[in-house]
Amino acid sequence: MPLTLPFEIDENGVEWHCSEGLSPYLSAIAAMEERVDRIASGDASEAIWLLEHPPLYTAGTSARPEDLTDPHRFPVHEARRGGQYTYHGPGQRVVYVMLDVGRRGRDVRAFVQQLEAWVIAVLGDFNVTGELRDGRVGVWVQRHDKPLTPAGLPPEEKIAAIGIRLRKWISFHGISINVEPDLEHFSGIVPCGLAEHGVTSLVDLGLPVMMTDVDVALRRRFDEVFQSAG
Repeated sequence: MPLTLPFEIDENGVEWHCSEGLSPYLSAIAAMEERVDRIASGDASEAIWLLEHPPLYTAGTSARPEDLTDPHRFPVHEARRGGQYTYHGPGQRVVYVMLDVGRRGRDVRAFVQQLEAWVIAVLGDFNVTGELRDGRVGVWVQRHDKPLTPAGLPPEEKIAAIGIRLRKWISFHGISINVEPDLEHFSGIVPCGLAEHGVTSLVDLGLPVMMTDVDVALRRRFDEVFQSAG
């Protein structure tokens, strides 16, 4: 199934697609993988796809069975991306990133760092300080509005997940940012295998942010982070 949604093309030739409503997971994965193959063969340009999924859990290549604490709550899909268990659902902006990492320097670590910087820049547009932590994938925020941990530190909660895969140097899967998902839905898994940390969202932080606001920030900050590509 090809990715045939209406799209815009940015100044670097990257197509930006945005789906309305909730996109079925398996159909979206099929469309993404078909597009990756076309990019690799030179038959299509790079693409960014913004979408939301119905409630579901995905298992990355490092997922541990014991971290799926409620396996019958939502559908569970093998994602074939890096990482462990994650949740996707309404109110979460999923960003599938189909970029030519080969043309962009063939440095996977640097590419992941660009994705992290992109998320942090987007959060900064809403006065949220996103941070990275050694040994933890994704982007985190400190909750100074909550009681200190037993170690005397502000609790840290995850606000964005990152997980990619490469095929012939073309990336797929990507990032997800919690805008206003039902945070209780995360309770069926141990997100990213880290039971001692919670999950938050922009709205949970007290910010009246809409999905369209996040989309505008994603577009605006993309070129700043990836401008050295090509």
